[in-house]
Amino acid sequence: MRGFEIAKGFKNITLPKRGTSYSAGYDFEICEAFTLNPGEIGLAKTGVKAYMQNDEVLKLYPRSSLPTKFGLTIPNSVGIIDSDYYSNKTNDGAIFIQLMNFTNQTVTLEKGTRIAQGIFTKYLLSDDDNAEGFRNGGFGSTGH
Repeated sequence: MRGFEIAKGFKNITLPKRGTSYSAGYDFEICEAFTLNPGEIGLAKTGVKAYMQNDEVLKLYPRSSLPTKFGLTIPNSVGIIDSDYYSNKTNDGAIFIQLMNFTNQTVTLEKGTRIAQGIFTKYLLSDDDNAEGFRNGGFGSTGH
């Protein structure tokens, strides 16, 4: 019904998991070292893809330690992974997490650094919803 897989082209990936039985979020880690210069925004690779029901979404939030330990955050506050992102033609649904360096120093994260937590949720549609079609591409492809 919902879960995580390794996206095509990636190897030795740790799939997201919850830290405790009461954790809401699945911890995401980066699959390769990642460097951001001051004020820069970049996409960190996870090598993970997520599958879920058509009426669900995976929301990605920054881990609480991300700003205090590293001076980084997710610039749009929350990343949204729609169900039709899974196995798309462009990147097989590989999840990238957008990060922004708000410090005045270059920040490097090592492979395996946990940066985000993902929470699966159901969503509702309006009575007059008439959206059609399916995603064809990867990151940022909705409406293109």
